[in-house]
Amino acid sequence: MSERIVVVGFGPVAARLVDELLPAVRTGLVQLLVVGQETEAAYNRVMIAELGVGRTSAQALTMADASDLESDGVEVRLGVTVKRIDRARQHVALSDGSTEHYDRLVFATGSRPVIPNLTGLNPDPSGPVLPAGVTTLRDLRDAAVLRAAVTGGKRVVVLGGGVLGLETALAASEEGARTTVVHNGPFPLGRSIDRGSGSVLTNSLRASGVRMAGNARSTGVETAGPGGSFSALLLDDGSAIDGDLLVLSCGVRPRIELAEGCGLPTGAGILVDHHLRTYHEPHMFAIGDCAEVRCPDAACVDCRTASGPSGLVGPGWRQAEWLAEYLVVLARDGQIAADALEALPKEKPGVIVLKARGVNLAVAGDNQADPWDEELLEAGATSGRARRQISQWADPEHGRYVKMTTRGGVLEGLVAVGMPRTAAELVVLFERSSELPADRSLLLRLDGPDQLDSGATSNDPQRTVCRCAGVSAASIEDSVVEGCSSVAEVSKATRAGTGCGGCHEDIKGIIEKHFQAAAA
Repeated sequence: MSERIVVVGFGPVAARLVDELLPAVRTGLVQLLVVGQETEAAYNRVMIAELGVGRTSAQALTMADASDLESDGVEVRLGVTVKRIDRARQHVALSDGSTEHYDRLVFATGSRPVIPNLTGLNPDPSGPVLPAGVTTLRDLRDAAVLRAAVTGGKRVVVLGGGVLGLETALAASEEGARTTVVHNGPFPLGRSIDRGSGSVLTNSLRASGVRMAGNARSTGVETAGPGGSFSALLLDDGSAIDGDLLVLSCGVRPRIELAEGCGLPTGAGILVDHHLRTYHEPHMFAIGDCAEVRCPDAACVDCRTASGPSGLVGPGWRQAEWLAEYLVVLARDGQIAADALEALPKEKPGVIVLKARGVNLAVAGDNQADPWDEELLEAGATSGRARRQISQWADPEHGRYVKMTTRGGVLEGLVAVGMPRTAAELVVLFERSSELPADRSLLLRLDGPDQLDSGATSNDPQRTVCRCAGVSAASIEDSVVEGCSSVAEVSKATRAGTGCGGCHEDIKGIIEKHFQAAAA
């Protein structure tokens, strides 16, 4: 008898889980029901800003086709929500009035945008009320609002200095809108980068046409525009930032209320163990933005310092792939065989990458220490462990900055602005925990004039090009050799480029390099 799996949520992570479970559905090993709140099947939310400025299409963002899934035997309910979960009976009550049984239930509810507590906004997460001219960037309707503003050359105010806010402001400015970024602190990305890189990044953003308003604390929104629409963002010093559209880019919060409602333990997200099982409930799992991997074993070293959900699509996809294998083994071979599988691998530290025309930034790990900050340099240097060392180089006039934090020659942190080839090489070294060359200036020379036409920084075929999907250069090159001649074709064959889109230029470079060699 096949197991009935209900997936709650139909975003990018749920789409990957469904895709991985399809073979088991086709053979009848698994019955699968997917419940999606939106009327559209899964699409790439990470690229919503690109859609909003007109650089891609809704069709290009599509990650699943409901009719195709149904023809394969998957039951898809769109525009429907789960109202209640009965754990005792293993039933879910849906908003269309139906009740469905599950043998296993997977929370893939994702996250929702944080609505700041400003006068004129209702921050109630269950039903935020945003006036006309105020939007987040989470779904297709939000993208349409941004698109109208950009097309009309309107004034766009972005509240929030994170990567998504900066990328939105840069893209909107490049496409004709007048943009302003408002953020707390002296520079954007204040939690991730140091003062030197923050200053260089701010100047680079201004040089790209983005107005920056730092050290700004917002208090409310003014709605004196046509029909009571947004007209200005009010600040605590009595000043205002005028605009026609306010884009809220203040982070996201995991959607855990459904799990809380049925009595499951939660932290920042739905608490799950290393098999993605919810606490004390072997029939329920969580993946993606809503899942917090922190097992209940107090002796677990990995979980002692674990943070909440990463908010990145890559870790969610890896969770979906792992869970699909677990569920298939569970349905086919039973609980003992499933539990014998190797636990979900621990995620490596994330890398933040900002790529735009004229602005390039990469940051990873701990980079807060300065070269002469003895207290931070000595931190952790016990029992023979080496102290931290800092290598730092800055050229503010030309928008360049590099900082490398090492311990025993191995990178613990990096930040690079305006140095794309150096940044790419440092990221490779960071992800592999490789030792840096003794002469750090060798890395800086990668962005020298003699390297401008050299193409990719690293010729290592095993380097990771797409971090979201974990696809190497070798895999992309193999797909090109087999006939893929565009980014879209490579994405379909390898899944590279289906996440944040930051690797599209790298994929294009691999394709062009292959065909240039063939022509020669």
